[in-house]
Amino acid sequence: MFVQLKLIHEPRPGERWQRFWDRVWPLYRQFFLSEGIDARAGYTTSRSMLERHMPELMPSYERLCELSGGGDLEARFLSMWNPPPYMAGCSQAAWVRGNPTLIRNYDYDPRFFDGRMRYTEWLKPVIGIQDSAWGILDGMNGDGLAAALAFGGRKVSGEGFGIPLIVRYVLETCSTVAEAVTALQRIPCHMSYSVLLLDKAANYKVVYMNPDRPAFVVEHAVCTNHQGQVEWDEYAAFTHTVQRCEFLEEILRDENVDRAQLLKRFLRPPLYSQQYLRGFGTLYTAAYDLKRGTVKMVWPGKTIEVGFKNFEEQNVQVTLLRPVGRFMAK
Repeated sequence: MFVQLKLIHEPRPGERWQRFWDRVWPLYRQFFLSEGIDARAGYTTSRSMLERHMPELMPSYERLCELSGGGDLEARFLSMWNPPPYMAGCSQAAWVRGNPTLIRNYDYDPRFFDGRMRYTEWLKPVIGIQDSAWGILDGMNGDGLAAALAFGGRKVSGEGFGIPLIVRYVLETCSTVAEAVTALQRIPCHMSYSVLLLDKAANYKVVYMNPDRPAFVVEHAVCTNHQGQVEWDEYAAFTHTVQRCEFLEEILRDENVDRAQLLKRFLRPPLYSQQYLRGFGTLYTAAYDLKRGTVKMVWPGKTIEVGFKNFEEQNVQVTLLRPVGRFMAK
């Protein structure tokens, strides 16, 4: 089993995004219609919600709709308004001793991974890991703001946007953690998700977003898959969210641990998971250095690093099922 990541610098949506879309749309269409077409909002509602809550993204949205073929169903999917439920596991931490760095593991089923890191220049320069064709799982912008999502560990769902598009919006329109918090507090999210924010001034926050209650903000440097307390016992036990959170908190309290050592811990249990067949395996570890404007992508035995000043397009393929614990981040 392997994961493939393609690094692409395409400043505006164009031919390369269109080729990706043509290949993956049949799979996304199947996902989008998994609960029946009547379960999804219509085009007028989907578009109006995006225009109301994230108007700055409308030019990019319209261009993507054009590139996708201009169909009704494609436009509804791309709005990411009220998508079907989905979950992902994550461990993430804000490092603020020295260069502020957001470090995270993304745990998910490799079959449903977009496999793209994109450097775009829509409203701001943004480097991020793509999801749902134009959303972002984690990333940073040229102003020195980073954001990463994590499933919040609750079964509830409701009206709102898919979280990857919300993360995209934050990175496209905000420069600081304070600005990002304000945005996240007003945008509806369709499921329970947490967003860890960090900026180059070493400000950090976690925003707990839910469709059934107001967003709640905590000054916490660690984020896993519960929001302060466990509300879904079975999921928490399966993902070891409490243990991962406590493990990270203990590491950050240790003044003898430096950033390089912290990054290495992400490549070992309990943070590193190999439950790929159950949809909860670590697909990558990312470390966003906000003062340098670089991101280091790490797997056991392999590391690449790119940034705004030096973004090398490349294809990376990594074998996932291999022994962990002895490999170090370079």
